[in-house]
Amino acid sequence: MQYKVKLLREQKNLTQTELAEKSGLSLRTIQRIESGQNLKGFTLKAIAQTLEIEPENLIAKEENIQIDRAKLINLSALAGLIIPFGGIIFPAILTYKTQDSTNRELGKSILCVQIILVFVISVLLILSPFIQHWFSIRFPLFLVPLIALIVLKLWIVIKNGISLNQNNILSIKLKNNFL
Repeated sequence: MQYKVKLLREQKNLTQTELAEKSGLSLRTIQRIESGQNLKGFTLKAIAQTLEIEPENLIAKEENIQIDRAKLINLSALAGLIIPFGGIIFPAILTYKTQDSTNRELGKSILCVQIILVFVISVLLILSPFIQHWFSIRFPLFLVPLIALIVLKLWIVIKNGISLNQNNILSIKLKNNFL
């Protein structure tokens, strides 16, 4: 069960420490609740009273998860096909301006994949002229990683877009986010 404690606390312009002091709870308890731990009766009432709302209004309704922002973040990664590093810059801006934690986490996952992709392709683009010179290849070798970038980026965005539409999850993501 998800709670709206963090959102409501931020709307009241309270820090976690201030909420802990006003509610008579420990800072660690507030941190645990905001990270997803279940609320018990006394704690639920204390926080609700401090935030001046009814206890049932602390519970976030999960049946209608909106991931439209994550879809937009995924689509914005295509900017990298036109603007250098646009596939990182635009998703990063959209991710960090997102208030919803679900969309923010999906955005971070999208961003991590794009960063790794751009890093690998950049290294290959830098190395390609040297490899071309060492092996006396007449074909402009830099085109290979460039075309690979375009194809791979399109494939990742399309695959993740389909997965977001059908299952509300990403099909291509890293096991561990580094953001």
